[in-house]
Amino acid sequence: MNWSERDKQVWQGIKAWREELYEYEANDLEHTYVKWLDYAFESIPEDVQDQFFQRLDGWLFHMHSLIQGSQMQNDARERILVTARAFNQDIQTVEDLHHLTIDQLHYIAEQHAGRHRIYSLLQGGVTGTGGLVALGSDLPAMLVINLRSVQLIAITYGFDVQTPFEMMTSLKVFHAATLPARLRALAWEDLMEDLNKKDSNYFYDGSEQLTDYTWLEGSMKQALKAMAITMFKGKKWSGLPLVSIAIGAGSNYQLSRKITDFAEKYYQYRYLRDKKNEQ
Repeated sequence: MNWSERDKQVWQGIKAWREELYEYEANDLEHTYVKWLDYAFESIPEDVQDQFFQRLDGWLFHMHSLIQGSQMQNDARERILVTARAFNQDIQTVEDLHHLTIDQLHYIAEQHAGRHRIYSLLQGGVTGTGGLVALGSDLPAMLVINLRSVQLIAITYGFDVQTPFEMMTSLKVFHAATLPARLRALAWEDLMEDLNKKDSNYFYDGSEQLTDYTWLEGSMKQALKAMAITMFKGKKWSGLPLVSIAIGAGSNYQLSRKITDFAEKYYQYRYLRDKKNEQ
């Protein structure tokens, strides 16, 4: 399959986006925060840290597997294939999706990514009401919403997350997308290294460690969001805490947008790379 002019345009767009990852420079506030975080974790014994992050990784793996095996996800997979058949009647399996053009795949991916960004917006709005249950359920709900969106983007571009390599890769894509901006270029390099070592979809030969203390910066931001919501929930208009709802909805929407954008860039890269190799 030869690259079209459109493929070349998208490839150049991914290259430009990737350059932005490498050129990002942390500001003074971030440097100060990083030093504080390093100092805080230096006081915690390494074995305690290892146990904590191993359990956190295990929880993410478990969550990923539950979503992947759910009826809702199977239904979404089938909807992707049904939509794809509107473009090409010969599409039968996830791997067949490689036969669609990149614009057709983007159209399908954007349907699901957009839907999940709306889910995040609504979840953030509910969180913004300031109730204890809403605040407590926000982080798990956002994990489910965004893990699911990454899986569906992978499937749309023809990569079946039910195979060991693609399952682990989709988790690493989610992890990379949620890292602080200064660390995303390194995470991208790690994903590229896994691709270059890949021999089969049925075996994963890279590191299975996902989280470390740098990943907790996202949780810190969630905590700051919760504090802001709590601070403004008493300021109501027409009986609704509109400021805190706006904070929750806007924060969640931007997080989901960042994750779906990163995931689609990665899987577009994979799609175009495989297409080029088939020439």
